[in-house]
Amino acid sequence: MPREFQRGHKAKISDLTAGTDLYVGVQITAPGLTFDISCFGLDADERLSDDRYFVFFNQPKSPEESIQLLGPQAGDTESFRVTLDRIPSQIHKLSFTATVDGAGQMSQIGPGYLRIVAGGEEVARYAFSGAEFTTERAVMLGDIYLKDVWRFAAVGQGFDGGLDALLKNFGGEVAEEEAPAAPPAPAQPQAGGATPGFAPPAFGAPPAPAPHQPQPAAQGFAPPPGATPPPAPAPAPSVHAPSVHAAPTIVGPLAPPGGGHVPPPAPAPAPYGQPQQPYGHGPAPTAPMPPGYGHQPPAPQAPPGYGQPAPPPGYGQQPPFGQVPGQQAYGVPQGAPQGGAGVASALQQFKETPTGQRWTQQNKKLIRVDLGMGGQPVLARQGSMVLYQGKVDFSYKGAGFAGRIVGNATGQEMQLMRCTGQGQVFLAENSTHVHPIELQGDAICVSAENVLAFDESLQYEVRRIEGHGIPGGALFTMQFQGTGTIVVKTHGTPVVLPVTPTTFADCNAVVAWSAAAQVVVSSQVRMRRNAYPGDTGESVNLQFRGAPGNFIVVQPYEV
Repeated sequence: MPREFQRGHKAKISDLTAGTDLYVGVQITAPGLTFDISCFGLDADERLSDDRYFVFFNQPKSPEESIQLLGPQAGDTESFRVTLDRIPSQIHKLSFTATVDGAGQMSQIGPGYLRIVAGGEEVARYAFSGAEFTTERAVMLGDIYLKDVWRFAAVGQGFDGGLDALLKNFGGEVAEEEAPAAPPAPAQPQAGGATPGFAPPAFGAPPAPAPHQPQPAAQGFAPPPGATPPPAPAPAPSVHAPSVHAAPTIVGPLAPPGGGHVPPPAPAPAPYGQPQQPYGHGPAPTAPMPPGYGHQPPAPQAPPGYGQPAPPPGYGQQPPFGQVPGQQAYGVPQGAPQGGAGVASALQQFKETPTGQRWTQQNKKLIRVDLGMGGQPVLARQGSMVLYQGKVDFSYKGAGFAGRIVGNATGQEMQLMRCTGQGQVFLAENSTHVHPIELQGDAICVSAENVLAFDESLQYEVRRIEGHGIPGGALFTMQFQGTGTIVVKTHGTPVVLPVTPTTFADCNAVVAWSAAAQVVVSSQVRMRRNAYPGDTGESVNLQFRGAPGNFIVVQPYEV
């Protein structure tokens, strides 16, 4: 359960989470307005003494990548990854801000929030609305600051002058005019991101926001492509706001019982647009993410690996039809070393992908679950564990007598084991592709054959598919519902299609579909395949019907 903060409330990060790898999400919206959301890395005097620590849409990460801009995801207008134990000693505060891009003021915004997610769970939330502001065009939303230990403060302090006022408040300088356009610089290699396994169909996805308009940049920042840096203006007067951290720490009250599972962004070209909606989700939620996880802007390619200049695993590139916030796309990192000698160099590209999240995709066919993150045991297919670290217990998960009867009668029996303890478990089966899907109170239908693992918090049951002309008069599938993650396995890379009145699929190739879709067995079904001379082998089909927004997932393989 996250702690609910009000303006002025503060708390130690260690009281919120034991982790140091944080996801910071901001939701702020207003009709007809767009916003620029940034992070200022400030020194002990709360000044922007090093402009490389101004992280915004045109400079998406700090030099050592302790602060990274991830892009919109999981209902957040913008998101960041902050790795506290990698922040250099000269940076004492991270100030997260929002400014109106163009005309408008903060009094026009609707309900929004700044939240912190750690280990796949939302641990802190500061909610705000336009009622707290008047004519301000910029606002400091919250700070993560160092005062003997790292702490969080809900700020909510506005500025009438927009981004210019923020830069001056933090000691930055604003370029007053732009230089003439210069010939474009040679193209730089872009950071590679693995192609998502399967994403939701384009229907029903919200329109991508308009590209960012050029903003005044702090002196010394890289200019937009196609322009040369402007001449240095005379130093602008500094407007320094009083420190909001002088008062004693006030711990925010605990939220009422509830909360939800969030999880983990993934690289994508700038400008930051709206990512595809994780399939199985309706409109972007305003509560916990994940996952999964928006797109990270391009970055120069460099040798890969955690803590090296190449883009490290971000939050949320859980490529399949459900993202876990704060997690990078799976796959072998691009830009792996082409030369060098020794075992370390040869195996560098296959290093484990740590993100501090509960579910972490290691590659297309292997996934890791951290049992110490979500606080819930995991149910996995028996025999799917390939490696584990830490103190982990595996026990048989029986379905009970009634469950075995139902499973045997419907073909939807799952042979499961229960994973508990403190540690990490790596799961895979028969080299099939794995796709984690985060559910946030919604439901999805998946054949038991295609289930690899899932959080024990999810509810599941056998669901009947009506039909005629086949033994028993019906087919069956499993329906999963609740808050948590389910890992689906497929033979090859599947495809997601929207449901239309004329959508038919082979029942042996269908992997999953939205629970709201109506499914019936096609009238062409026969008692068995090859029941008569000239049979095509395509007699058992499912017909899908449903309102726009429903989908099916089909693999290039028949069971």
